[in-house]
Amino acid sequence: MIKRSDLLKKICIACEGKGIKPFDKIKAQEYLGQVEGWVSDKDFIKISKEYKFKDFIGAMNFVNHVAEIAEGEGHHPDIKINYNKVKLILSTHAIGGLSENDFILAAKIDAS
Repeated sequence: MIKRSDLLKKICIACEGKGIKPFDKIKAQEYLGQVEGWVSDKDFIKISKEYKFKDFIGAMNFVNHVAEIAEGEGHHPDIKINYNKVKLILSTHAIGGLSENDFILAAKIDAS
């Protein structure tokens, strides 16, 4: 069983999609239990979390911080900004679904 502390110790591994299958529902649910507040879409293809800040500047500072983490991991979220709210969406596009990278990045974002 994967633990949040295990995710924080790992690094994202580049995924070209060749021969790698996305997580199935059971594996995605196991990992999802280790990243508090993140939710999956109904098909377990992506996970997301919404953050709320005092103002637009707070939201943008958070986005810039997430950008640094994501760039360091070589794995990047889709980001939606609506004034003081930021929604992060993670999926491994090369495989059309979830991989361990998504959960590593989610854990690292929340731990920062």
